[in-house]
Amino acid sequence: MTPLDATAATASTPPTGESPAPRPRPRGRLPGDPTPEQRLARIVRVDHAGEYGAKRIYEGQLSVMGRGRHAKTLRHMADQELEHLQYFEKQLVARQVRPTVLQPLWHVAGFLLGAGTAVMGERAAMACTVAVEQVIDGHYEAQLKHLGPEEEELKTSILKFQAEEVEHRDIGLLNGAEQAPAYPVLSAAIKAGTKAVIWVAERV
Repeated sequence: MTPLDATAATASTPPTGESPAPRPRPRGRLPGDPTPEQRLARIVRVDHAGEYGAKRIYEGQLSVMGRGRHAKTLRHMADQELEHLQYFEKQLVARQVRPTVLQPLWHVAGFLLGAGTAVMGERAAMACTVAVEQVIDGHYEAQLKHLGPEEEELKTSILKFQAEEVEHRDIGLLNGAEQAPAYPVLSAAIKAGTKAVIWVAERV
């Protein structure tokens, strides 16, 4: 060790018997940040909107593929999305949170996305599922970090739903999603749209 190295090591190591410097605390809420109540309302609102959109995507896909070889798989995933939606519908009422004002738009857009990708082919439909669920997985993961022990029931439900969304993603991958025509472009476009919908639904 050179004298310079020794000096650097000494400077970075606290003297014997002294505690290391405390880590900086996370910043407090800044002006413009949502309050805990507002954040919770956003979580419930956006999750309700997302599950409603997912339900409509599968309804669109089933309108095209309802008699095909993937019909049973699609219905399985659609049934789980319906369960998620019904849970968040109850949360809206219990917590007195209004749904997004853009729900009529999601009603149409979700169905068109599902039907449109199904018309492109089975693999494109699966690519749609994979792209959406990859975004939702990360979205749920971020939400869980903001929920404290007082919201244990909500956390437990979100964890269950997150696991089922990951299952949907894996089903899509196992059924050829990555072999869809122009997969990188299709996936990127759907992910970008999903993220935009999340941002808007949280706020309006």
